[in-house]
Amino acid sequence: MFKNLRVPANLFGVVMWVVSLVFAGFLSGLGSQIVADLPRLENRLSVEQFIDPPALQRTRDATNTLDRARRALEQTRQQQQLAMTAASNAYTSARAAYENWLATRNATTDPAQDPEVIQRTRALDALKSTERAAQSAIERTDQGLLDTDQALTQQRRQLAELTEAAQGAYRSARFKQEMRVFGARLALTLPLLVVAGWLVAKKRRSDYWPLMRGFVLFAVFTFFFELVPYLPSYGGYVRSVVGIVLTVIAGHFVIKAMRRYLAKRQEAAAKTEDERRQSLGYEDALKKMAANVCPGCERAIVMAGTSGNAAGGGTSTTHSSSNFCVHCGMKLFDACGQCQTRKNAFFHYCPSCGVDAKVAV
Repeated sequence: MFKNLRVPANLFGVVMWVVSLVFAGFLSGLGSQIVADLPRLENRLSVEQFIDPPALQRTRDATNTLDRARRALEQTRQQQQLAMTAASNAYTSARAAYENWLATRNATTDPAQDPEVIQRTRALDALKSTERAAQSAIERTDQGLLDTDQALTQQRRQLAELTEAAQGAYRSARFKQEMRVFGARLALTLPLLVVAGWLVAKKRRSDYWPLMRGFVLFAVFTFFFELVPYLPSYGGYVRSVVGIVLTVIAGHFVIKAMRRYLAKRQEAAAKTEDERRQSLGYEDALKKMAANVCPGCERAIVMAGTSGNAAGGGTSTTHSSSNFCVHCGMKLFDACGQCQTRKNAFFHYCPSCGVDAKVAV
């Protein structure tokens, strides 16, 4: 499309776009740092800040005391469980030995062993008492754990009630803080968008437009991609409203531009070919010809066709480029006056012999 334009001009356009993008990138990096640091303007709020301090402290102290008591009871129960296991094992072992001895005594029926029977029975009773005492200690500890758990549940319920009572004040304060931070962010980004709109409307023909274009890209990126992630839940409405407004404004200018273009086309159609040719820029004409578009009416160049009737009744068709636009009649191709080479009518010199195109016929 741009093959007939000056190479430096094309390269310059590409470089200027690179400059715009690089400039926008550095500005966006700076803007991201600034926007990210804006929340530090406010202290981070927590719901505990809105709970009655004495009540909160009492609840926490009671909870901590109960937690320590519970940990102590759990450690005691572990020790008691070990003692219970040892007592139970000792009783089981002694009982098994006693039963074996008793079976032997019954077999021998020796009366002299009756005092030992009584002694062994008492020893078993003592071991059983020790086992029961260990079991009772575990039961008392379990009761203490149960009482402690119930007290902890009560304290946690009180803390939950205090937290719930403070939620209203906390949400209100957080909303106000979000509004302040949002206002600061919006005050930073919205003027950038306004300045960008003014640059687009007034400075597009400026020599420094590539840098201004970079600023425009930065402003749009900052508003729609840097501001939005930090917005409160209602921030999406702001983005949608701004997007709608910008779309309406852009649509308004596009419609007006289209109307101006159509009016200009109608005005150009009423002019003679010489007047239209003089109003065309050289580069613009070459660009449109390279795109196979008539520079005069901007319609596609129609290929001329010739049809012939063969002897056998068949039809053969050949195609070649038209010398004139079939829509507006503008001359598109002519012949060199020196070598008669067919050439683009907008060339300044013949591409075959280099003669000035003014001598073309």
